[in-house]
Amino acid sequence: MKDGKIIAGITQGDINGISYEVILKTFEDNRIIDFCTSVIYGSIKIWGFYRNLFKIENINLNLIVSPKDVRNKCVNFINIMNDNAHAEVGHSTPMAGEGSIKALQAALRDIREKKIDVLVTAPINKYNVQVPGKSFIGHTEFLADAVGVQNYLMLMVNDNLKIGIVTGHIPLQDVAKSISKKLILQKIDILNESLKKDFLITKPRIAVLGLNPHCGDNGLIGNEEKEIIFPAIKEAQEKTILAFGPYSADGFLSSETSKKFDGILAMYHDQGMIAFKSRAFDTGVNYTAGLPFVRTSPAHGTAYEISGQGIANADSFRAALYMACDIFKNRKRYSEMNADPLKIDISTTNKHNGHDDITVIPNDDE
Repeated sequence: MKDGKIIAGITQGDINGISYEVILKTFEDNRIIDFCTSVIYGSIKIWGFYRNLFKIENINLNLIVSPKDVRNKCVNFINIMNDNAHAEVGHSTPMAGEGSIKALQAALRDIREKKIDVLVTAPINKYNVQVPGKSFIGHTEFLADAVGVQNYLMLMVNDNLKIGIVTGHIPLQDVAKSISKKLILQKIDILNESLKKDFLITKPRIAVLGLNPHCGDNGLIGNEEKEIIFPAIKEAQEKTILAFGPYSADGFLSSETSKKFDGILAMYHDQGMIAFKSRAFDTGVNYTAGLPFVRTSPAHGTAYEISGQGIANADSFRAALYMACDIFKNRKRYSEMNADPLKIDISTTNKHNGHDDITVIPNDDE
């Protein structure tokens, strides 16, 4: 922290997508520098290119070589690319991938050394990112692997919706054989702890979705619910976690009952992401629960198709920055409360949400 302000590290993402546009639009509002102290890891040349393209002039920039040199009341910038850097707007290029991974590695080093407090990653194109000796699946997996964390959860968040994904970035054909009672229970544990520690919900209620249509119709179209998912939920309940389900995804996610839960656990990527993005695309945040540090990202991708046009919506990136700082504060407060329970101020803690009893959604179609 710098003079009591959280230091937020921001990676540039793909230089040919909308990352610089949403970053510039965020800091065009000078009120953001009163909220936190930011450090952008990127290319000063690319910054200048997009600043001129979008005619944004009122940002006070401080070029530094290390977070120890940050100043408040300005946007701090660490240049991680050489003078040959150039944008090819709307196109995937090796240079963009190289810039993405350089920024990510520099910010990861600094957050591990506690030189920055939180990490906000701008969108990348995983196909142009090359990491020697391994494939790059995504930010979530890369960061977890870098810090040796095996149990983590991709959690999509906005004010009223939090959806975690059990199997993450894997082919759909591998989902059924990848889920297990142990894995689902691990994800329930992570989601439960994150809701308490990161969002200060003292008694979170978690809905667990089924895998098959109609939750398998009692085994007619799949046995995963009966043999894997329900036993995991039952074991979680035995650990006093308020987990319920499994629920048929189509009926549950389109119902009012979904609003009675603090968190939802989906079995696979699109099961959760389609529901989330259809309801919170412009304001949603991708959060990696289970890491030793706070990492957020906007819910959208590189959006090459609109890059350079000045029409990108910065709300999701702005929300990611705000949420990273809020979670950092919540973790600190949670730690203080658990160290000394007498310090708990129930007037401001996001307690159990007071929902009425939960109604089970029928698995058959209406």
